[in-house]
Amino acid sequence: MRILIAGAGEVGFHLAKDLAMEGQDVVLIDPDRHHLEHASNTLDIQTVEGDATCPNTLSKAGISNASLLVAATNLEARNMAICTIGKQLGVERTIARISNLQHLRNKQNIDYQALGIDIMISPTELAALEILRLVEHSSFTDHYIFGDNALHLVGIRLASTSSYVGHPLMDMRESGDVRFIPVSIKRGTDTLIPRGSTILEVDDFVYFVCITEALDKVASLDGIDQVNMERVMVLGGSRIGARAAELLSKEFFTKLVEIDRDKAVRLTDELPNTLVLNGDGRNVDFLEEEDISATDLFIAVTGQTETNIMSCLVAKSKGVKKTIALVENIDYMNFSQAVGVDTMLNKKLIAANSIFRFVRKGSVVSVASIRGVDAEVLEFEVNEKSKVINKPIRELKIPKGAIIGGVIRDGIGKVTLGDFIILPGDHVVVFTMPDNMDKVERFFR
Repeated sequence: MRILIAGAGEVGFHLAKDLAMEGQDVVLIDPDRHHLEHASNTLDIQTVEGDATCPNTLSKAGISNASLLVAATNLEARNMAICTIGKQLGVERTIARISNLQHLRNKQNIDYQALGIDIMISPTELAALEILRLVEHSSFTDHYIFGDNALHLVGIRLASTSSYVGHPLMDMRESGDVRFIPVSIKRGTDTLIPRGSTILEVDDFVYFVCITEALDKVASLDGIDQVNMERVMVLGGSRIGARAAELLSKEFFTKLVEIDRDKAVRLTDELPNTLVLNGDGRNVDFLEEEDISATDLFIAVTGQTETNIMSCLVAKSKGVKKTIALVENIDYMNFSQAVGVDTMLNKKLIAANSIFRFVRKGSVVSVASIRGVDAEVLEFEVNEKSKVINKPIRELKIPKGAIIGGVIRDGIGKVTLGDFIILPGDHVVVFTMPDNMDKVERFFR
């Protein structure tokens, strides 16, 4: 399957990486030679230098033989134009990255497919929905869903009060609850694939695969009394901030802080269920005046990554239970847990992962990158020729840097232990270190 990606920024690059890992024929298009050199030196893909709105550039990239064109540049109008031109040149399907949410809201009134745009992806909308999901499952630092709510990958931080601190993981397994299984530990800057003998430590971030019915049980393992989220403060009246506040205000008492007075006035009219405040959210005195200590969740989504991180740390020092920071540089996400921010989000990475799910070709159904963890979570669909079928998992010789966490069979999630036998048609969730991805993928071809 030939897939053309216009835009070699973070969205395009990460999407190209995931697709190349699956073995797709990927062509990355960008006018910036330096972006393309980085991609070609890192990934097994073809690159084409040029403007994707130019028919000659698209023809050079093989548009007439392409099954999919993804327009993922930073400019919405350019992306829509690329899709329109690409459809005229013969591509089967198009995806456009957009920024204006009005396009999503007007899909019933405007025939975008007639314009050549089959699917629209909004990083803003996806990031806001991700924030809402994290708030609804506030016990977890991370939460990923596989299948139709059949399996979950969740992360918790172990407090000193957790009964499992200082004990090997086999103690957890011997509890007899087979509804969840640990698949990774983030300790400082290191990522560990756990074994039964692994001793758990304070401040470990432990990631579990579990079924829906076990979410509350996993949440209780952190050793922290669970508190219902009621009061939320959003810092920054950006598109993401406004949309997140709009969604959150339906369930929680929500404040939005915006430093620009004119924007704050406008948002007051646009967000009738949100208390919009005009002020500097970086100012400690201002935060204290707004009773920051009584806030359950603090979300920083200004346009400045450093501001978002520092304001979250200030909020944490004032007793806020959970913090979420939006970061532009994906590299920052590796340090979220080390610096004390509960969760860092990158809207470009979220968008890349979402676009991948629309492709759904081959054995790989979805790919998820865990924030701050040097590993990937892959969901495979098992076929009749797969090497993993009809034998117990313990006999599969899965690489040491990988672990099978669960299986979705007939829509039902199952946590897998050593005696579990995988069957054709199963969807298998695998946690793997990056250098093992190709080895793991071979098991499912």
